[in-house]
Amino acid sequence: MEKTDNFRKHTSQNPLQKFLIDNFYKNLISVIKDLKINSVLDVGCGEGFTLNKLYENKIGKKLEGVDFLETAIELGKKTHPHLILNQGDIYKLKYQDNAFDLVMATEVLEHLEDPRKGLKELIRVSKKYILLSVPNEPFFMGANFLRGKNITRLGNDIEHIHHWTAKRFEQFTTNNSQSTIKKVRHPFPWTILLLES
Repeated sequence: MEKTDNFRKHTSQNPLQKFLIDNFYKNLISVIKDLKINSVLDVGCGEGFTLNKLYENKIGKKLEGVDFLETAIELGKKTHPHLILNQGDIYKLKYQDNAFDLVMATEVLEHLEDPRKGLKELIRVSKKYILLSVPNEPFFMGANFLRGKNITRLGNDIEHIHHWTAKRFEQFTTNNSQSTIKKVRHPFPWTILLLES
């Protein structure tokens, strides 16, 4: 089965890559570990690596993920058979309003043609919390460039449509939702926000 870029990122043996990913997850877990949550939906879950971190840390009882890529879901079901992973569309999630205590979209919004519409749908299916992360620019592109990735595009990932600084991403979320930002983390080179609706 063909490996996705996300799968390669999470299984890389590069020490710098491993350090950055581990630090990202350490920050993500610290943001949500004290929340009282039973159900979690990870939108844009890829192969389920983020959901699996929650599973390992005993966060939530019902862990479910959706991703647009069928190949990612197939690979995720083999890699993390204990998780519920299904194909889905962030713009039309097949869940009722307020269906999950926590809805996550990590490294997703920067890929969307219409991130406002995506955020609105995440908020719709969330009962209380929304956790978001995006690359913190220009640091993300700079880190890519320095490690020899996407050199001809000056470190810019070809699939990234939007580029937010941490401050601009906070403004984007507050301008496009009725939610309150509860926590902010900046594990290099990302921004993590916890919103409460």
